[in-house]
Amino acid sequence: MHTAPSDTEPVSRTAPPSGSASRAGRALAQIAAALVVTLLLLVVVRLPWAGDLGMHAATIQRLRHSLLHPGNPLVDADTPSPYYSPWMLLLGVVAKSTSLSVFVVLRLAALAGLGLLVTGVWRYVRTLSAHRAAPAPALLSLLLLWGPLLFNWSGFLGLNSLALTVAYPSVFAFGLAFHFWAWLTRAVRGRTAWGVWLGLGALWALILLCHQFTGVVASLGGLAMVLAARPAREALLRLGAGLLLGLLVLWLWPYYDFFALFSAGADLEAIHRPLYQDLAGRFGLVLLGVAALGFRWHRDHRDPLVLFFCLGALVFAAGGLSGHYSWGRALPAALVPAQLAAALEVVSAGRGAVRRVWACVLPAALAVGAWTQAGTLGYVVERGALPGVVAEKYRTPWVGYQWMVRAGVRYGDVVMARTFPARQIPAYGAYTVAPGYPDVFLRDAGRREAAVERYFADGTGAQERRAILREYGVRWVVGGDPAPWLREVTVGPGGQTLYRVLP
Repeated sequence: MHTAPSDTEPVSRTAPPSGSASRAGRALAQIAAALVVTLLLLVVVRLPWAGDLGMHAATIQRLRHSLLHPGNPLVDADTPSPYYSPWMLLLGVVAKSTSLSVFVVLRLAALAGLGLLVTGVWRYVRTLSAHRAAPAPALLSLLLLWGPLLFNWSGFLGLNSLALTVAYPSVFAFGLAFHFWAWLTRAVRGRTAWGVWLGLGALWALILLCHQFTGVVASLGGLAMVLAARPAREALLRLGAGLLLGLLVLWLWPYYDFFALFSAGADLEAIHRPLYQDLAGRFGLVLLGVAALGFRWHRDHRDPLVLFFCLGALVFAAGGLSGHYSWGRALPAALVPAQLAAALEVVSAGRGAVRRVWACVLPAALAVGAWTQAGTLGYVVERGALPGVVAEKYRTPWVGYQWMVRAGVRYGDVVMARTFPARQIPAYGAYTVAPGYPDVFLRDAGRREAAVERYFADGTGAQERRAILREYGVRWVVGGDPAPWLREVTVGPGGQTLYRVLP
């Protein structure tokens, strides 16, 4: 019969293994975890650019110029944006009040997010195991226990993925999520004051506002903690009050309508469809954690990690079956509990023999995951200094468009550019005609994208091109063919020509 533990008592009561080999293994795990965190800190210094970094830099650009009415972060339009979260608002305040460059502010954001993530993992793991060495292998499992194929995506905690997204709001939100789970776990285990539950509700809303997909993962994890603890009626009433406060915060947030995101268009589904591809290659090593969850279920049918995994797997499977591929962003709700279970089995398995076997299998799996993500070293070491086999795994970050600023492009200028440059140009303050990313609040996004396609199409006439430039107030053009109304200003990396639009 399952008995809920006390407020301060961790779930696992198994005595830790003893002996010099066990102590050496614990020390090795702690050293490895420290080295990985150090690697990520060095990555923050370089801040490699890939993916959505330009979107977040553009968001800070708009907020540093206008905290109350920033407008669309990518195009010259007065629309709300889900990127204007409480976290980004705080970063905008920092940028505005200190005059620090946007990319320095993003480095500060990366440090804060990484700190929250590491401390959050430590706090949450301590609610699952009394073993003082448990957090180190847990952190290593979250970062390395993935698969033989490299996988990078915002909101997923693989080492290489985290290196590229460490400044993103998703990392900050995930750090908050681990703290939220730790706080909630302790709250449901004993008598907790009303203020604690209200604070949990506000924290839940903050996570959802900062990164909606991570907020879903945090919600599934929170539900699993509550189901596992079976709190008393009084605790459920206080939990309900916290939820109501959280919903009120979501409703009152002034920068965008959170609940309007539920009607997002089909663009999100197409973008997220790849999440359902190459599952074995990307996440195959997590099967070790699934096996560990089986052991945990055998010991306790209401184990919180087992429930967490089941909820995450259910949402992920439902998304694939129904064609709602954006639901695939809930996959970390299945990955995280499995990865943690794999690590905790080393210190909490019932029999010493099982622990010893697990202590051999898990490092081997982590080594495979580390080798898959060895290219991360390239973000802190010059590629030429890497061994050839490691250098082949390194993916060169994007160059950026600072050269456009030096050539005369100013804040608020509108630039005609194709999709790939449009993902970076707004980071420096300029706008593009069409957004480089899907925007659920920009009603004429399709019209803008069609205008960009027509402008760069071979068969488009001169008069139509000039009309497009006038319609959107374009002052600069990146790429395309020369024309009498364009003056070449400079040529950037990759042979990209920057033209100034003549009056």
